[in-house]
Amino acid sequence: MSASSRDGSPPADCGTCLRLATFRNDLRAREPDWFNAPVPSFGDRSAELLVVGLAPGMKGANRTGRPFTGDYAGDLLYATLARFGFADGRYDARPDDGLTLRRCIITNAVRCLPPQNKPTGAEIRACGRYLAATIAGLENLKVVMALGRIAHDATLTVLGERRAAWKFGHGAIHKIGPLWLIDSYHCSRYNTNTRRLTPQMFEAVFEEITRLLG
Repeated sequence: MSASSRDGSPPADCGTCLRLATFRNDLRAREPDWFNAPVPSFGDRSAELLVVGLAPGMKGANRTGRPFTGDYAGDLLYATLARFGFADGRYDARPDDGLTLRRCIITNAVRCLPPQNKPTGAEIRACGRYLAATIAGLENLKVVMALGRIAHDATLTVLGERRAAWKFGHGAIHKIGPLWLIDSYHCSRYNTNTRRLTPQMFEAVFEEITRLLG
């Protein structure tokens, strides 16, 4: 069993989930210049806001080593973070672009790239220890933003809550102990292309986050 680091990140050669480790090793052989490892959280360790995504994208975070960096979802997420004062610098879809986050940190429910971007239930549960460690290590955390139902459910699980008691819905706000959990549809290309999520809808969630943080 792999242990987490002090900041809640899995080891680079985490072998807890055989399917994910095998897929990662195959990609290392095919794309040796890619990151191809569990992707660590990115942002401000004194964060009040934690953004939880699903998992690294193949040509996004799995390639670059930074959450939501290198794929379309990052374009919308980082632009919105900047608009609401959570990011400084210019997002240029690469980990050395100089972008920094303020009062915010980003992670994923599953840290390794899953085939077809679809982690299994067992993989989500296994990676929950790292999400739990991340949350526990953020002393100033007030709001968790869940991007999509899987992130929502994973967050509830590590907080020890029943999923049935807290239903996912875009813009839904839940008070769980000292934390607020706020939901959004995932900022994926599919969701934005189909207009399931518009930039205006995404910004409305951040307006609520800003209100909750005061």
